[in-house]
Amino acid sequence: MSRVWDIPVQESTRVRDARVAAEAACAEVSLDAPSTAAAALVATELATNLVKHARGGRIVINLVSPADSRAGTEPCVQIVSLDHGPGIGDVGAASTDGYTTSAASLGAGLGTCRRVADDFDLHSRPGEGTVAVARITSTRRSRAAGSGRAGSGLRTGGSVRAGRNLRVGGSVRVGGGVRAVGNVGAGENVRAGGVTASYAHAEHSGDAFAWVRSGPRVTLLLADGLGHGEKAAQASTAAVEELRSGADLPPADLLRRLHTVLRTTRGAAVGVAQLDEDTGRLSFGGVGNIGARLRTGTGWQPFISHPGIVGAHFPANVPLREADWGHDSLLVLHSDGLPGRWVPPRDPLLLAHDPAVVAAVVLRDAGSAARPLRDDTSVAVLTPAADGGP
Repeated sequence: MSRVWDIPVQESTRVRDARVAAEAACAEVSLDAPSTAAAALVATELATNLVKHARGGRIVINLVSPADSRAGTEPCVQIVSLDHGPGIGDVGAASTDGYTTSAASLGAGLGTCRRVADDFDLHSRPGEGTVAVARITSTRRSRAAGSGRAGSGLRTGGSVRAGRNLRVGGSVRVGGGVRAVGNVGAGENVRAGGVTASYAHAEHSGDAFAWVRSGPRVTLLLADGLGHGEKAAQASTAAVEELRSGADLPPADLLRRLHTVLRTTRGAAVGVAQLDEDTGRLSFGGVGNIGARLRTGTGWQPFISHPGIVGAHFPANVPLREADWGHDSLLVLHSDGLPGRWVPPRDPLLLAHDPAVVAAVVLRDAGSAARPLRDDTSVAVLTPAADGGP
């Protein structure tokens, strides 16, 4: 099920809560002691930054698997920091060891996060806030001084990205996790990722997402179990687990299979997007309140789901929407925890970021401390691969 640690960080006493949550997440997936220490350090640094520099924010921790499929399927912990603070003027400088704006600080902060995390990406815009995503695995890659990877932050506009290109192929992602599903097609050129948050900071979210590759076809699924809590999580988890065995099915057929599987659960709203990389065509089908928007060179277009409940009230026909997929395309799927009139990201450089960063920016910008989201919320993103290669 979608286990979530969602910690509001408005004062220094919550920094410890973020660290304890990171340690609990590591224990949940049996990460080793060095990995647990790294996750605790990253959570502490990101939470401290929220208090010191952003006037507060939020830490969301999900259990995932490595974004790079070549790293295997060992579990890892994804730590996401979101804030509506003043933003960072010089992201490159702020992400180096020793950088500080305070005489009382040692200047560890983001540089430490970049150095100890297996994957780290950050997006910030002055006046709008900052989103940072770090992933920690149990396979300790070289992070010590002298590692070519440790100091290789890539500056992309208001961002810093470290680590390998975050491409995932031959895999199914469940709530951000990765499971092997077959061989990677030679034309693989997309990435997927996301973030899941829970209503009222509950332990489980009724939302979940996953994606799977079958040859040239990549399928992204997002499910929202009816209601909240563990029963809702059981429904959404059943949907994403079934995706693995239906990797070769088109969206409408997959939704019909899910309807049968989910009959023993509360049911769920489910959206399925499938990209055929050979033809460059994207298709989408949805049942229930799953939102979808596609960005192309001409702007954003919505994909509308059909009314119904997968597992309870399935429509006679599932209308499919199709569109061309290009190098500048970006697909966002989301549950109804996101307001129906959410505003898409305006930063054109966001496309180059880790899909989880894109998802977190969408999640952050849809709410605020004064206007919190009022449901479990999951955002999943499909983007072209960055930098043109693995």
